[in-house]
Amino acid sequence: MTSTDPRLGLVAGEASGDLLASLLLQGLKARWPDLTAAGIGGPKMQAQGFDAWWPSHKLSIFGYWDAIKNIRELLAIRRQLGDRLLAERPSVFVGVDAPDFNFGLEQRLREAGIKTVHFVCPSIWAWRAERVTTIKRSADHVLCLFPFEPEILAKAGIPATYVGHPLADQIPLEPPREDARAALGLAEGDTVVAILPGSRRSELTYIGPPLLQAAQRMLQARPALRFVIPIAPGLRPMVEALMAEHGQGLPMTLVDGRAQDALAACDLTLVASGTATLEAALLKRPMVIAYKLHWFNAWRMKGKALLPWVGLPNVLARETLVPECLQDECTGERIAREGLAWLDDAPRRERLRERFLEIHQQLRCNTARRAGDAIAKILGA
Repeated sequence: MTSTDPRLGLVAGEASGDLLASLLLQGLKARWPDLTAAGIGGPKMQAQGFDAWWPSHKLSIFGYWDAIKNIRELLAIRRQLGDRLLAERPSVFVGVDAPDFNFGLEQRLREAGIKTVHFVCPSIWAWRAERVTTIKRSADHVLCLFPFEPEILAKAGIPATYVGHPLADQIPLEPPREDARAALGLAEGDTVVAILPGSRRSELTYIGPPLLQAAQRMLQARPALRFVIPIAPGLRPMVEALMAEHGQGLPMTLVDGRAQDALAACDLTLVASGTATLEAALLKRPMVIAYKLHWFNAWRMKGKALLPWVGLPNVLARETLVPECLQDECTGERIAREGLAWLDDAPRRERLRERFLEIHQQLRCNTARRAGDAIAKILGA
């Protein structure tokens, strides 16, 4: 390794973080071919040569209730990881999303003189605006996915760079529908609904049942429908158990990973709020966004929302492009009704496709190069 090739400490939680970090690593390696990176990550990062000291699914929890249940293990992992990073002194530490885990780690490393970058600005524009103080304490620099975020951070004195979204660079402007169907063994003439219940166990617990119940209702209305579920790493037994309880008789294809193939292949997706909604938008797919939390988490979050939407397509458009079925509205009946409405309205689907194309072009700005430029400035390279 040459003296100019940095060593990264890197932490990404769950499937969406693994995907974002893998795309970042791919781009950084084009700039620094002998770059090395180690920490917490998943299979997509490991495919880029990442050294995973712990797997990313260890961080796949959400909300206060799940954190409370797993707090001892999470704190132990963060302490051990911090000790190892302080011993090895990476050139820079990059925390990819997972703010509840990463900010405390970033603060410890920063106070010890290690440069810290946080990749993915927390949704301070949506809720928990008080996190700005935590960000300022933890990160030397923030890499922002969305164009309106650096201005918000600048008001708090936090250096930030808009880098676009790596998924917008990776996903073609015209979705590869036929190739995706062939790869998944789906017939060209079928009407396919992709069901994405999330990559966290808590999401499967609360969102999986109503999505499968919606699929049952949609199948009753349209018996020719076909369904596909891409399964996040480590969650197949849980998905199979949900299918046994709520998905009996559904013409369902289960695939490990390959969420983008499922979205590219489908005509409609029923999807948990999160990065997958942005993937669906970039693949120009109509969707129904669903989300449901443990009652305690929902109670803690109540009143903290700063915007009327939670789904990224709606947040980026600043209007309700796609329906959101949240908490008490996250029912099989409501989701099925919204899904069938999409299938029955071709002009509405075409208008949505045009808006999603606009969003795609806005977010496509060579994220890896911009992120690499920002990291190089931090390193003085």
